[in-house]
Amino acid sequence: MADGPYILRESTVAFSKNIIGFCKQEKTTIISRPIIDQLLRSATSIGANYAEADNAGSRTDFRNKIFIAKKEAAETKYWLNLMLDITANPEACKKLLAECHFILMTLQKVVNTLANRSQPLAQRTVNR
Repeated sequence: MADGPYILRESTVAFSKNIIGFCKQEKTTIISRPIIDQLLRSATSIGANYAEADNAGSRTDFRNKIFIAKKEAAETKYWLNLMLDITANPEACKKLLAECHFILMTLQKVVNTLANRSQPLAQRTVNR
């Protein structure tokens, strides 16, 4: 699957840009500011950690960065769910939630593949 890493790289960059655009349009209040700040941090961290994984010096480093990217995607989903209740643009927020879910599931598949590859061959066939 030669296109896989390229698609994920492009998806995480596009997602970060979409989140930035969404947050720029949101009105900041005492309630929304901390949520927007956290959303920006976690969402842009997904792509940053994926980029680090893509350039990892070892298999362990790759696995650690992918796992962090997955955790950041899960956190981003949390913040988007909170934003859904306070945003002036719920349709844009729902679209971002769908994008985030796709990235999270893709990263989960990578994590599962890495976990499966680290098992002895005999265990791999049993777990299928």
